[in-house]
Amino acid sequence: MISRFEPQLILPVGPRDHIRGARDTNVTLVEYGDYECPFCGQAHGVIMELLDQIGDRFRFVFRNFPLTTMHPHAELAAEAAEAAGAQRRFWEMHDTLYENQDALEPEDLLQYAADLDLDVDQFASDLSSHAFERRVREDFMSGVRSGVSGTPTFFINGVRHDGPWDFDTLASEILAAEQPRLRRMRA
Repeated sequence: MISRFEPQLILPVGPRDHIRGARDTNVTLVEYGDYECPFCGQAHGVIMELLDQIGDRFRFVFRNFPLTTMHPHAELAAEAAEAAGAQRRFWEMHDTLYENQDALEPEDLLQYAADLDLDVDQFASDLSSHAFERRVREDFMSGVRSGVSGTPTFFINGVRHDGPWDFDTLASEILAAEQPRLRRMRA
């Protein structure tokens, strides 16, 4: 049972979200992250390991939470990920941005788009017109309403995870969240 005092995910996971991992699971890990945040860069490695080791046990959702006062490239990087997503390459751009956190200038983003075989003209147009600024803002505001104040912030099945986000801790929490489903299946 979820306590009414635990911070909860206000915007439920749905069709607007980018989802990676198992689709037919009852465990969802949501991250609010910033592409320029070094802690999010570390968390990205943890998430990739989780997906590699137990990716069939949960689904992963990433939402944008650019901390623009500290990370001046974060918002445009988030828009770049969404622009790539419009061309069905969100996760490829997402990974590229985290693997290149020290190179997030507009010309870098255009090079990543070319490297990913995106329609670079459309991508450039989307960035210059800020076509996905509203989407990034919606993610950000849903985070604020859910109690996110820094990055990375994780939610497991809609409840904010306030503990460490190392591999062992998150894997344990994901597997524990799966237990009610296993009990129902055995009954």
